[in-house]
Amino acid sequence: MPHEPLTQADVLLEGFLALDTPEGFRAELIEGEIVVTPPPDGDHEDCISLILRQVIRLARTDMDFSGNKGLKLNSGGRCPRNHVIPDGTFAPTELRLYRGAEPWMPCEGVALVVEVTSTKPRQADRTDKRPCYARGPIPLYLLVDREESSVTLFSEPEGDDYRQHCTIPFGKTLSLPAPFAFDLETEAFV
Repeated sequence: MPHEPLTQADVLLEGFLALDTPEGFRAELIEGEIVVTPPPDGDHEDCISLILRQVIRLARTDMDFSGNKGLKLNSGGRCPRNHVIPDGTFAPTELRLYRGAEPWMPCEGVALVVEVTSTKPRQADRTDKRPCYARGPIPLYLLVDREESSVTLFSEPEGDDYRQHCTIPFGKTLSLPAPFAFDLETEAFV
């Protein structure tokens, strides 16, 4: 039986899926590039906790949370399907999106992804993941940039980007739209 020849994208995806990263490290396939990141520091995790507590307490819609959940997102150009791991993923509780999900799950139903930059942010932290999330389309993308001391909310995904974004400095409040519908406090990020 003849076999279809593998494309370069197929070979890259197969190699990525076969990776065995060291404990605590994570590997992502972003726009045709394999990115391996070390475990986060405590301040990174503190930012995630601050966001999580506010969402659980204040969001108008009950939300489930997953830290470091693998998402399969649409690719662009000749790149294989992107495999991205946001620092945090929120989905309405009523969907029970994480129940029975594969390690790499589709992003349908995800309401918000959160990324917190590392102490030495790379381009992936600020720009590379944004088109992946927009193509999802994931409705809301929250970026906490520790180097810039700012928080940016991207919304209204269209094609490879978001039509709207709002950036505030640490210490200010940021309005999260429905289904969250509350003001995120960022003074503790300082």
